[in-house]
Amino acid sequence: MDTKQSLDSLAIFGAAPAFTELLHVGRPNIGDRARFTERMNDILDSKWLTNGGPYVQQFERRIADLTQVKHCIAMCNATVALEILIRALECSGEVIVPSFTFVATANALQWQGITPVFCDLDPRTHTLDPKRVEQLITPQTTGIMGVHLWGHACDVEALTEIAGRRGLKLIFDSAHAFGCSYQGRMIGTFGDAEVFSFHATKLINSLEGGAVVTNDDELARKIRLMHNFGFTSFDQTSYIGINGKMNEVSAAMGLTNLESLDDFITVNRRNYELYARELAGLEGIALLPYPQVSKWHYQYVVLDIDESKTIVTRDELIDILHRENVLARRYFYPGCHRMEPYRSSFPDAGLRLPETERLANRVLCLPTGTAVGERQIKFISRILKLVLQDRVEIKRRLSAKRRDVG
Repeated sequence: MDTKQSLDSLAIFGAAPAFTELLHVGRPNIGDRARFTERMNDILDSKWLTNGGPYVQQFERRIADLTQVKHCIAMCNATVALEILIRALECSGEVIVPSFTFVATANALQWQGITPVFCDLDPRTHTLDPKRVEQLITPQTTGIMGVHLWGHACDVEALTEIAGRRGLKLIFDSAHAFGCSYQGRMIGTFGDAEVFSFHATKLINSLEGGAVVTNDDELARKIRLMHNFGFTSFDQTSYIGINGKMNEVSAAMGLTNLESLDDFITVNRRNYELYARELAGLEGIALLPYPQVSKWHYQYVVLDIDESKTIVTRDELIDILHRENVLARRYFYPGCHRMEPYRSSFPDAGLRLPETERLANRVLCLPTGTAVGERQIKFISRILKLVLQDRVEIKRRLSAKRRDVG
């Protein structure tokens, strides 16, 4: 699209969409299909479909090796992994968490009768602000759950110091951070334990899945019991557990995709750097940086939209992109504290979450991954350039359009 073209070339004003195929944020990365098919045939021939088969065992060892931890327990999904970990650590009462996260983080606590106490963020990293964490600790607090967002780690040292001094459990929801590092250590090695997601939208997917990783021998033993009904032998249980196991097909998919990990990251980095070049200099749009001091997966292309400069709002930009079949996303809108049941339980939570409220209304994520290439990225960027170059006229026409509809 030539940026000098008329605004009538935009789909929101009646033109055909720029893309005939929907461009998703988080469309699954798929590794070597032939290798996955071989593994599938092996599983079907062996008839070992679940219950800790060889592919689950291989997947766990591979994750442990990559993240440099002693133990990995693969699970059916990351939400169940969080729930089992929380229970294994015997958390109760209150646990401090960010609101700027996927709602499963809070639900994993609430589901077990634990109150998620929402804490505000460090605006630089979009992760928990340790100073705010300290202020929220009460006699009912038993834990802190940080979320490594976009691959950016929490302030691990500060949270570790607070948790140790106050006698609290420290968990990290690392669903966004597989393959990333922090100050020379792989994410997965911090706190009492961390939880990864291998959902279809993540860098590495196992169709659906998750895992707990930890260096705590006793905690790992306990979680292994809990994710398999508490069985210690064929017909004996020693603990109350549930069924949180990963099946062999998911593990085979995970292993296959792990073999393409470096390729996925190479594509992500290429896409990120192309977006950075194409969007450079656009007033009011800032691309979340990935500093070179750490190892990154470049899985998320995150824009911060300053509406005082763009004039066109973040949500209007999303509407414009959606009409072009570019399914940009508002992460994590509107924040857990504005979703039920938390909205009713904590109606004034937003008053102590100014950074969370600000980010929830500014963040926009663009498509990337192996399903997106140079042509798509340049086209998406040109749409944004066209809109922002004629922002005043775009705003006028959008306002008129709304009046006509109303």
